[in-house]
Amino acid sequence: MQNDIHRMFTGIIESLCEVKSIKHLKKNKSNPLVRIKLSIDLKELSKDLKIGQSVCINGTCLTITGLSDDIAEFELIGETVNRTCLNLIKKGDKVNTERSMKMSDRFDGHIVQGHIDCVGVIYDKIFSPQETKIFIKIPDDSRKLSSFIVTKGSIAVDGISLTIVDIKDNIFSISLIPHTLKITTLGIKTVGDPVNIELDIVGKYISKLLPKNL
Repeated sequence: MQNDIHRMFTGIIESLCEVKSIKHLKKNKSNPLVRIKLSIDLKELSKDLKIGQSVCINGTCLTITGLSDDIAEFELIGETVNRTCLNLIKKGDKVNTERSMKMSDRFDGHIVQGHIDCVGVIYDKIFSPQETKIFIKIPDDSRKLSSFIVTKGSIAVDGISLTIVDIKDNIFSISLIPHTLKITTLGIKTVGDPVNIELDIVGKYISKLLPKNL
């Protein structure tokens, strides 16, 4: 979200990684843009990474600014802090992690940029043996974004590529199999918890190109 070089992700989470530290910074003249310094244990995902590369953390594209063994450091500027819920995570929390896509990779999800459109809230969570249905509410002041949320369409929730089941007003639902709950934050989060939302970029481009009077 704060990288000038466009990276692409697919929304297929590679690992749940642990937040090792999070430091909220006061504004200073030496580095006025950085608001948060974050370090995450990327475990085996760190093997082919280096400083300057991008990683998707809970759906947000971040640039590695430091790397020591498996611990990657990230700097969050004000725009990232204001648009996402990364400022709410704490030391010891688990985050969804995905490295940027290689040209030779399988495309198993959908196009995810790591640019968050809004922060939603888990409105309800209904469990069953076969699947778990989660209802997510987007903010009232973001209701215009609901025009990009369509039944059977794609959406990224905390960086996870998911298919929309239903939508009514500013609440949409998604269905998750047990495997997805096990390997992502949606198995940990509960009603009232915030989630980062990225809408389908294809839908946004189509809307931009369509005549406004249609």
